[in-house]
Amino acid sequence: MKKFVETISNIWKIEELRQRIIVTLGLLLVYRFGAQVVLPGIDTAQLAELSSNTEQGILGILNAFTGGAFANASVFALGIMPYISASIVVQLMGIAIPYLQKLQKEGESGRKTINQITRWLTIGICIVQAPAYLYGLSALGVPESAFILGKGLDFIIPSVIILVTGTIFAMWLGEKITDKGIGNGISLLIMIGIIATMPQSFVQEFISRTTNNTGGIMFMLIEVIIWFVVILASVLLVMAIRQIPVQYARRTASGGYEKNMMGSRQYIPLKLNASGVMPIIFAQAIMFAPSLIGRTFNDTAVGQWMEVQFADIFGLAYNILFGILIIIFTYFYTAITVPTNKMADDLKRSGGFIPGIRPGKETGDYLDKIMSLITFPGSIFLALLAVLPAVVVKLMDVQAGWALFYGGTSLLIMVGVAIDTVQQVNSYLLNRHYDGLMKTGKNRKVA
Repeated sequence: MKKFVETISNIWKIEELRQRIIVTLGLLLVYRFGAQVVLPGIDTAQLAELSSNTEQGILGILNAFTGGAFANASVFALGIMPYISASIVVQLMGIAIPYLQKLQKEGESGRKTINQITRWLTIGICIVQAPAYLYGLSALGVPESAFILGKGLDFIIPSVIILVTGTIFAMWLGEKITDKGIGNGISLLIMIGIIATMPQSFVQEFISRTTNNTGGIMFMLIEVIIWFVVILASVLLVMAIRQIPVQYARRTASGGYEKNMMGSRQYIPLKLNASGVMPIIFAQAIMFAPSLIGRTFNDTAVGQWMEVQFADIFGLAYNILFGILIIIFTYFYTAITVPTNKMADDLKRSGGFIPGIRPGKETGDYLDKIMSLITFPGSIFLALLAVLPAVVVKLMDVQAGWALFYGGTSLLIMVGVAIDTVQQVNSYLLNRHYDGLMKTGKNRKVA
């Protein structure tokens, strides 16, 4: 405890870090405030049914990502997800479109152009999603009387503009946090939205356990212990790497290179889960389809079965297909984001080589083989984490809202963003010769 207090004191001593943390907290507070501001023309007293209908299922996940703004009919109801969708689309289009491939190779100028394309695509997605959200409110339980001005154009057009502006403003907040604050701004906005729903879910689960004679405080304690174990497993998944030893040729006094074992040795870190949470996001997007197909052909026995089975995100059929899709998308996304051939070429140009492996194509094939081998257990582990909420619901009778924090996108985002933010704070501390938040900082020697 004394060490922790000393570390916090050291963080506060660094003026730049202190200012960045204050800016980050201030902008996050603005985002959370905006999530509570209801769209003009909607009676807030009649939104109770909307909140209850978005507590579980796929809508519950979407509501968690927006920090409850979706259920509040807030100006931030669309959240930051349209920007995430646009980023994914641009990234995937970069595989097939030569223009985007050229921009990716142009460094900072190319990155700025890609960011502009992503922003415009975000606006396009919002323009499509905003009217769909407004017209879908009635289906989600909002009575017609809740629309004070009715649902004519005098309500729809201003509301669409507000929703689009809300997403763009949230995107701007995220970029400002990245530039002026600490951590990745967009990821922090998503994480703070997820965390915002955690206290309510925990309290509901606690009340259920203690008042309904379903295990009491002791069973609640067991749930919390299991939750911490799952968090530990998630940290291991995010941090696990396979180190590939690399030998660099030693530069001689005459300026040439001498390849011998006296050259510097480094490592190429290949992550066990190089794709992060993207396979889960892709799989969740696809999982809308089976239920929709079943609803379309509900006059047949197969259609009715699909509609029932795939509407329940905690059902067996849903989670089997969900897990398989995650494994497939893990391989797919890893293949397009980890360019093993480019890594081999860069290694060759820099005078490096993997001991026992020839530079060039043979090195690329070796890295690709290793990546495939470590992706398999990584994808299995990721799939198990994704379906774990369904397991705890069925086996432990955990409430749906609290179960979502036992795995899946929510938990992995929280763990990944927390680790990234701690690493950034740690780098500031180590640069000022303080012990960091991680154990590696204790071995740092002051020059």
